[in-house]
Amino acid sequence: MSQNADNILDHANLFREPEYLQMFENKKQQFEDPCGSDELEKIREWTKTPEYRELNFKRESLTVNPAKACQPLGAVFCTVGFEGTLPFVHGSQGCVAYYRSHFSRHFKEPSSCVSSSMTEDAAVFGGLNNMIDGLANAYAMYKPKMIHVSTTCMAEVIGDDLSSFIKSAKAKGSVPEEYDVPFAHTPAFVGSHITGYDNTLKSILQHFWEGKERTPGEAINLVMGFDGYTVGNIRELKRLLNLMGVKHTILADNSDVWDTPADGTFRMYDGGTTLEETKQALHAKATLSMQEFCTEKAMEYAASVGQEAVALNLPMGLQGTDRLLMEIARITGNPVPLELEKERGRLTDAIADSSAHIHGKKFALYGDPDLCLGLTAFLLELGAEPVHVLSTNGGKAWEEKVQSLFDASPFGKGCHVYAGKDLWHMRSLLFTEPVDFLIGNTYGKYLERDTGTPLIRIGFPVFDRHHHHRYPVIGYQGALNVLVWILDKIFDELDRNTNVPAKSDYSFDIIR
Repeated sequence: MSQNADNILDHANLFREPEYLQMFENKKQQFEDPCGSDELEKIREWTKTPEYRELNFKRESLTVNPAKACQPLGAVFCTVGFEGTLPFVHGSQGCVAYYRSHFSRHFKEPSSCVSSSMTEDAAVFGGLNNMIDGLANAYAMYKPKMIHVSTTCMAEVIGDDLSSFIKSAKAKGSVPEEYDVPFAHTPAFVGSHITGYDNTLKSILQHFWEGKERTPGEAINLVMGFDGYTVGNIRELKRLLNLMGVKHTILADNSDVWDTPADGTFRMYDGGTTLEETKQALHAKATLSMQEFCTEKAMEYAASVGQEAVALNLPMGLQGTDRLLMEIARITGNPVPLELEKERGRLTDAIADSSAHIHGKKFALYGDPDLCLGLTAFLLELGAEPVHVLSTNGGKAWEEKVQSLFDASPFGKGCHVYAGKDLWHMRSLLFTEPVDFLIGNTYGKYLERDTGTPLIRIGFPVFDRHHHHRYPVIGYQGALNVLVWILDKIFDELDRNTNVPAKSDYSFDIIR
């Protein structure tokens, strides 16, 4: 065997050794019943044609590589944003392993979450006993200040009633009667991770606010939504608010739990909106959401208790950040300080410095509805053309908002928006209407390999690059980060395409 203690090969090299290559070939011939290479190539080329694209866009009963995840994932993301709170998913261990691994791979941090460990018997007889035992074990072993319960497909299909189950568990002594156990039904077979985030946030606000009398104060609440850049963005949002001298509460603040310092002490729970802050948030003057389509129900609930509710679409770039700051100034009466005006000027200067390189470049992008809106608006500001904008969990209202951005800019002419489509649709678009660059999460690397379109990684999840989540994408500073990421890829491609000596290297320049 190639592998031995004296020369340990990385897996990338190990599986290129002769014995492995032979093993793969044997497997292919014995089990895969492959068609001939000519037939394979013929079909592959056909799938790149306008004829196939038309058929691809007609399919209705099949989704291929959706750019979204399921509701419980969003529920866990929201839950860990509250002080000492343990996510408890009523479902199977396998589902919860997926949520934990997904977050751990993106944030490079351990992600705490427990399940009621439902198996075949619970699927037949119901999961009440799993809830009773699970809450008791979670409370005794992990000592959370609050447990939030959400569901998976299995619990929803058999119709488990969370309200009644939690009451029964409390009656049997699993947790004290007065202990906080808010819950949300989050079936994985409808909606997406942003729906799960929304349902969970609303359930926690309802748990603490329902039936309480509101006394309007001067502070404001802010909600970041499901956001792969939550660590950098929430810290940037706090910085902006502090510069403006605004009293505030960040609801579902998960910036610390996924960026815990390595100082020798493990923290199962770190940071988060305190339970007392969550209670007091009822009295806020207003609640601002950074992501409209991620917080529809929560914002509707905030408005129903008498707060002013303002929803933005991920405030990226100049105009997006301007609107965020002006809304905060309008609601609180606090002016935008000179320091932020200078930051705006610096971003404008940076855009002007790089305009020659990004102006007129064509992009395709995909992701969550609000992220796509923020990116589309910023690309249009830069003079770029977001030719294809696709969101699997976007709907008609989102589609209209993107189209209105196209219509308001000369660079939006010829651009198209696709709600409810997946990455296999995007593949057809990239082959039939090629663009210069693709923007999206890590899963776009397969499209990059297949279509040759360079990928700029922005979104969730980003598994194959490290630490992007620590950088903000909102505010003037965040816009500068996004601008640099886009420009780096443009310059990398420019160098790659001009590096042949004595042939194309007349443009292989030191100065760009």
